[in-house]
Amino acid sequence: MSYFDDKDLRKVDNLELLAKQVVEGFIIGLHKSPFHGFSVEFAEHKIYNPGESTKDIDWKVYARSDKMFVKKFEEETNLRCQIVIDTSSSMYFPEASGSVPNKLEFSAMAAASLMNLLKKQRDAFGLSMFDDKLNEHTRCKSSTTHYRLLLTYLDKLINDKTSQKQTSATQALHQIADSIHKRSLVIIFSDMFDDIEQSDQLFSALQHLRHAKHEVVLFHVVDKKHEIEFEYENRPYLFVDMESGQEVKLQANHVKEHYVSKVKAYKDDLKMKCLQYKVDYVEADINAGFHPILQSYLVKRSKMR
Repeated sequence: MSYFDDKDLRKVDNLELLAKQVVEGFIIGLHKSPFHGFSVEFAEHKIYNPGESTKDIDWKVYARSDKMFVKKFEEETNLRCQIVIDTSSSMYFPEASGSVPNKLEFSAMAAASLMNLLKKQRDAFGLSMFDDKLNEHTRCKSSTTHYRLLLTYLDKLINDKTSQKQTSATQALHQIADSIHKRSLVIIFSDMFDDIEQSDQLFSALQHLRHAKHEVVLFHVVDKKHEIEFEYENRPYLFVDMESGQEVKLQANHVKEHYVSKVKAYKDDLKMKCLQYKVDYVEADINAGFHPILQSYLVKRSKMR
């Protein structure tokens, strides 16, 4: 079966189809990677152990592979994954153009792909979305009906162009830590551009998740070229704060060194705090596609077995 290149995915209007194509392409790619141990079988089957009932053996898989696998069923769910998306206005950067999504679109597409993979594994998943408050928060389930409901939430999110939505990740993460099932896997998509002056409060919210015995993966969603490396042409620009609307005119090369230094210091601090609290930090560059997201998830999943 052919599958889309990540760069073609923004052309796909159907989020369910997009997620399916991302996951299928990823699984095909696993056979050519160092992660060859993960295969399509991991998603829907477990190896048959002598002595187990033979009634659930998948004989079609046996005919193709000469190996015995037992079908996994919904009641065998052994992971609950809460996917959390920052929907504040800073996530709408950059203005979507061509094949590259903005940070919010990227996060929604990545979340849909993860949910598709989780559904294949018969794991339960929920969705939380926040800006200055927790706007959507669902319990973890593993049914196809639940999956499609969450896709409608993500699709609505992608098409919501509300501007100047503030961020309060701290409050939202505290609420999520208190409300989800113990020992869940929490996957966060955020650019972490909360009030940098109050970063200690944000880190305390991440710590709260860990104290509640949750495993946490933070996907730090960035446009690396522009937000981290500040690669702009040497000419005047009008920069607009997407959350407050504040405007400032700058000659890009006049502030680049100072900007890069400040962002690097904040990013290093974030990574250090994540290391300290045993939160998995993963930089998620919107230009790098979705496969690194799925691969990071699988590595984390394998460590939790």
